[in-house]
Amino acid sequence: MATSSAALLFNIHKHILVIYPKASFNPRAVRRICTSGSQCDRQPQLKVKSAPQQLVGVVGLEIHAQIHSNTKLFSGSPVRFSSPPNSLVSFFDASVPGTLPVLNRRCVEAAVMTGLVLNCTINRKSLFDRKHYFYADLPAGYQITQQRRPIAVDGILTYSHLRGQKRSQVLKKTVHIKQIQLEQDSGKSLHDDHRSQTLIDLNRAGVGLMELVMEPDMSCGEEAAAAVRELQLILQALGTCQGNMSEGQLRVDANVSVHRPGEPLGIRTEVKNINSIRYLARAIDYEIQRQIDVLWRGGTVQNETRAYDSKSGETIPMRDKEGLQDYRFMPEPNLPPLIVYEDNTSLPTGIEACQAVVVEQIREGLPELPSVKRDRLVQTYAILPEHSFTLVNEDGLVEYFEAVVRETKKEPRKVIGWVTNELLGHLKQQDLSVSQSPISPPALAELLELQESGHISSSAAKQVFQEMWRSSGKTALQIIQEQDLGLVSNTTELHGICQKVVDSHPNEVCAIRNGNKKVLNKLMGLVQKETKGRADPVVVRAILEEKTS
Repeated sequence: MATSSAALLFNIHKHILVIYPKASFNPRAVRRICTSGSQCDRQPQLKVKSAPQQLVGVVGLEIHAQIHSNTKLFSGSPVRFSSPPNSLVSFFDASVPGTLPVLNRRCVEAAVMTGLVLNCTINRKSLFDRKHYFYADLPAGYQITQQRRPIAVDGILTYSHLRGQKRSQVLKKTVHIKQIQLEQDSGKSLHDDHRSQTLIDLNRAGVGLMELVMEPDMSCGEEAAAAVRELQLILQALGTCQGNMSEGQLRVDANVSVHRPGEPLGIRTEVKNINSIRYLARAIDYEIQRQIDVLWRGGTVQNETRAYDSKSGETIPMRDKEGLQDYRFMPEPNLPPLIVYEDNTSLPTGIEACQAVVVEQIREGLPELPSVKRDRLVQTYAILPEHSFTLVNEDGLVEYFEAVVRETKKEPRKVIGWVTNELLGHLKQQDLSVSQSPISPPALAELLELQESGHISSSAAKQVFQEMWRSSGKTALQIIQEQDLGLVSNTTELHGICQKVVDSHPNEVCAIRNGNKKVLNKLMGLVQKETKGRADPVVVRAILEEKTS
């Protein structure tokens, strides 16, 4: 069908060239595909009655989240990033014969906790399996995983993303979680191209992972990125995974295909090991467009594994998947079935709660989730939904904002501007976290109180903020006194400055008297310049209106 359609269009193109030799045919002009941002829900601009339904993307995800624990999944080796190579390797991690796995209870609790907040069914009995494959960084020649019966199944992740030109529309969507399984991480291969050799670091070998398999419920890179970001925030709130993608604590494989709605799913490709949410969106959007282009030309999408090249913005082939790999799954003989209990009453005789994983205890200790926190912020402080996203997305920013609100009489809707624009802007510029801010919540609250009580103007307040950022030891009041930034309270002095500005700008005064009231803002700016931002804008406007009427 695709080949005959392409041939027909090619013949039409030849006839057009005969009549109009300079005409050129661009196949992109007769189709549109949503692959990013606001395009996800945009309708095609060109409709032809006989044209087939447009191709759309289908995206599923496999996410490997490194469990935040002190030791590895089956050994007592510590878990630390950037340690010297092969310095955190036990005999079991190195697969020395005769060593046996000992399951880390903390990793099991983390998986159960994650499953609960994702509305999964927690299997009271789950099993471990060996998955055989041979890499240099996998000493045993197999990975211990949960292929037959994972610890959690059938969940739902609800995520939100912002739409519209001003990113002010909140759209909620859901993606189904097929399963969450516990498994070991492999070691790391370090390729030295200069010396043509590969070095092996086993520090990561045996670190506990949760693999979360998301069903193909997404259609573009923006949706996948929003889902992963929401999951990242959830894991960080739970403390089950630190979610630092640059350190490999959260790695994403994207399964991408295209099809026409109502028809079977197309052949999928897998884009491996994406370690950035921004790159995830770009990789998926590129891959969807690439597959559409292949089909448009009459080709066939290959079932293959691809990698994303962030420099070129393209996915590149790694290996084909046409030959089904035989992992030779088998039950792990050295680990009994993993049993978790619903509550204390279901514990066997002789087993205490501290010796078992009890689901009810874990459920009672669940923290406030990001979605609940966003809703609470909007309801409690009457801020915009997009501001709640900004607060929740930055670690520690919600606590900072609420601390400022508690210590000032300024409306939360005004405080949010200072926190998300001034404070966050300075933090981003200097690549600092909220906890590293040189201005504490009480210090910012003091500044806002001085502005609210009429001691300084809004422009002067920003000057004080800048000085507080540079001189973290000084209070807002000290800076105001040292630099004489307090509001000009002498109305006679203000009248004189305003009269001087009016007299030196007769054209502007004439325009105002002819009905162009916007010019008044220019005169206000000149007065503020004369007073170095120390004049009350309300008073200045009233004086100028009187003198230009």
